[in-house]
This record gives sequence, structure tokens and C-alpha cells, in this order.
Amino acid sequence: MSKIGEKPITLPTEVQFEVKGDICTIRGKEGELKISVPSSLKVAVKDQTISLERREENRMTRSLHGLYRSLIANAIYGVQKPWEKRLEVVGTGYNVRLEGENLVFKVGYSHQVTFPKMAGVGFKIEDNNKIIVSGIDKQLVGQVAQRIKTIKKPDVYKGKGIKYEGEKLRIKPGKKTGTTEGAAA
Repeated sequence: MSKIGEKPITLPTEVQFEVKGDICTIRGKEGELKISVPSSLKVAVKDQTISLERREENRMTRSLHGLYRSLIANAIYGVQKPWEKRLEVVGTGYNVRLEGENLVFKVGYSHQVTFPKMAGVGFKIEDNNKIIVSGIDKQLVGQVAQRIKTIKKPDVYKGKGIKYEGEKLRIKPGKKTGTTEGAAA
């Protein structure tokens, strides 16, 4: 059984944490996040440490205990330093650029693909083929990065497309040509 929910979270001095009913509000230099905690869990703050305690002992509450501890810890990290996901556009002639706040992709289609700016997420472009998606909400950053990746998934034969930086692709071998033994007879 996981013991993640029982680990206390240390609260940095530059982060403000407030609990009102079932809503936890986390404020930092990067922004503010609110997390709604289920009523079966109790959030306690003592001397710059946050702990989650179970009010009930059932299977669902035990599973939510570790989840919400991780969500609160990720929010505390995110309001200090934004979460980042890095993506690469791989392929000859494939590139990406910022047009205003929207991303415009040229990835082998007959048209350019525009990905609109989303609230809570920022985009940066490096070297015409690298995208940095950043924001304070870890889940939102990962979700936006995955949606960008689905614009052009990496080809399994050539590896061209949009992938995470450092992602290892399993490239399939191409079709083998036949032998000439049977043709000569």
C-alpha cells in the first residue's frame, strides 16, 4: 500500500496556503491555484507543514488520500516555478512559429495548422523546431502538450512528427525487398 498521503508537505515561505471549507487556495509569485478537496479528507496546516488526514477509512478515501497530497504538492511547486513540457518538431521542412500568441505548425500537410493560445499556459519557441509549454497547473500543461503532439504524431517508419524532447521512438524496419534467386530460374 502506498504511503504517499501520509508524507507531510513543507510549505515554502514565499507561498501562501489557505483552507476554507473544502477549498485549498495556493498563492505564489507565478499565480494562484484552487484545489477542491473531498469532504472525506481533512487538510491541516501547522508550522509551515501541510498534512492530509482521512476522516473515513474506506477504499475510496485511501486512494484519494495520496492523490490529493500529490495534487497539493504539485500546485505548491507550480506557483513557485512553472511546470514545463518540451516538444520537438522533427522532419525535413517541418517547423513551428509563434503568430501573436498562437502556434502555427508546418508539418507536411497541404495547409498550416494553427494551435490557439489557452488560458493558463504559455508557449516559447526555440530554434524554429522546439516548443516549450509552461504553466502553473501541471495537469493543464501536460494536457496541452499532448494535444499539440496529436497534431502530427511521430511516424513509426521515419520518425517525422511532433514528439516530446528526449522521447525514444521505436522505428519499425521498412519493407524488405525480395531476393533475386527465384527471378533467375
